[in-house]
Amino acid sequence: MKPTLILLLSACLCIRINAQPVKPFGPIPSARQLQWQDMEFYLFTHFGPNTFTDLEWGKGTEQEEVFNPTQLDCRQWCRIAKAAGAKGIIITAKHHDGFCLWPSKYSTHTVAQSKWKNGKGDVLKELSTACKEYNLKLGIYLSPWDRNHPKYGTDEYNTVFVNMMKEVVSRYGPLFEFWWDGANGEGPNGKKQIYQWHRFEQTLRTIAPNTPVFSDIGPDIRWVGNENGFAGTTNWNLLDTAGFSRGAGGPSTDTLNSGNENGKNWIPAECDVSIRPGWFYHASEDEKVKTPEQLFELYLKSAGRGSSLLLNVPPDRRGLINEHDSAALVGFKKLRDESFKTNLAANAKKEIFYDNVLFTKQTFADGNLKTFEKNTDYKNTAYSLKFPAAQTINCVVLHEAIEYGQRVSSFSIELLDGTNVLQKLNGTTIGRKRIITFPAQNISAVRFTVTGAKAAPLISEIELYNIDEKLVEK
Repeated sequence: MKPTLILLLSACLCIRINAQPVKPFGPIPSARQLQWQDMEFYLFTHFGPNTFTDLEWGKGTEQEEVFNPTQLDCRQWCRIAKAAGAKGIIITAKHHDGFCLWPSKYSTHTVAQSKWKNGKGDVLKELSTACKEYNLKLGIYLSPWDRNHPKYGTDEYNTVFVNMMKEVVSRYGPLFEFWWDGANGEGPNGKKQIYQWHRFEQTLRTIAPNTPVFSDIGPDIRWVGNENGFAGTTNWNLLDTAGFSRGAGGPSTDTLNSGNENGKNWIPAECDVSIRPGWFYHASEDEKVKTPEQLFELYLKSAGRGSSLLLNVPPDRRGLINEHDSAALVGFKKLRDESFKTNLAANAKKEIFYDNVLFTKQTFADGNLKTFEKNTDYKNTAYSLKFPAAQTINCVVLHEAIEYGQRVSSFSIELLDGTNVLQKLNGTTIGRKRIITFPAQNISAVRFTVTGAKAAPLISEIELYNIDEKLVEK
C-alpha cells in the first residue's frame, strides 16, 4: 500500500473514531454518583451498645449506661483509615436497637442518656471533626427500624425518622453517602412500621441534594446482593426498580449482584463486607480478622469488577480500632501499593489497528483516565500494546468512560509471543474499572478487542501489571 494512501486512511480513521461528538448512551451517572464511584474504597464502622453486649442485633431494651467507651478516639480511626488508603468512613449512627450515637432531640435512647462523658458526648461530632482533619469524607448509616422508640409502628414515627435525618445532615454534613438499611422488624409495641420511603427520599433530596443514597434499590447506590464483598463477574451499573421495594420486596440477589444490562436507572453496586465474621466488635473474633491477602481478593472482586468496597472495621470497647484490624488494613494497603506501582503499559508501544490498518493516535493507555478512544466499528478494531523486550504480566486493568454510559458487554484479551497467541481471556462488562488476573505469562504484546457493545465503546485506559502470583484471583 502506498504511503499516501496509508496516511489518508489514518486521517479518515481519526475522523471516524475521535472527531465525532460523544453523546451519552442510555442511563448515565449523576454528578454525585460519579464522585461517589471515584471513592472506590472506604470503611464502615459498626459501633454502639452491641459493642458492649456482644450482640449483633440489639434488642432495644439495653440500658443506655452500657455504652461507655473508655478511650474513644475518632482521630485514631481516621489515622488508620488514611493509612489503609480508605477515602471515607460510614458510621452506624443508629442501628436497629434505636440507640443514637448523637444527642438526638427525638429519642431518649442516645449518648446523652449514657455514662460516657457524663452524657455530654457526641460520637458523630467527634468523627466529623476528625474526618475533616484527615481529609476523609463522612457517611451516615441510619436504620429506619427502631426496636426502642415508643412511636415505632405508628405514622408519627415516620416524622421522627425524617427529623433524625435532618439532624444528622445539618449537624455533621456534608455527607458522601447516606445508608438506609431495609430491615423492618417489630418495635417495642410489637408493631412493624410502614416506611414512607418516598417521603424519606424527598427529604434527603431537599436537604442533601449532593449526597448519594444507598438502599437495596438506590436511588443512587444499590446493595450488591450479598455481604461477602463481591460483585458479579458481569456487573452492570444499571437496574430496573419498577415494581420493587426496599427490604424484602427488592430484586433477587442475583439481579442485585449483576445489575440489568438494559436497566432504566443508573444505580451502581456497593460491596459491603466485614473484616471480621461479625459486624460489631467481639473479642472472641480477634484471631479471625481477615488477612491482607484476603482483603486484596475482596478488592479484586469489588472495585475490580466496577463496584466499590465498603469494608466494615468495628471499634472495640475502648472506642479504638483494634490492633488486629489495623495491622491487616496496613498490610492490605501495602499489597495494593506494591501490586499497582508499576504500570508496564507505560513503556509499551501503543497501536490501534482498524481492519489491519494502523491508526496513529492512541489515548487508551496514556495514563489519563479523562481521555478515551471512541470506537464505532469495534469488532474490526484491535488495541495493541507491544513491549521492546519480553515482559511478565498477570494482571490487566481496564477502564471505560462511564460518564457517557456503560457500553461494553464483552471483550477479549490476547497474550502474544510474537504472532503466537499464548492465552486468550474473555470477559463481559468493564464499567469504571475491571481487573483481570491470570497465571503469569512471559509475553511480547497484549491485544485487546471489544467483542460486544451496546454503543460505540469508550475505552479510557488499559493498564498492565505483574503482581505477586499469590494474589492472582483463583
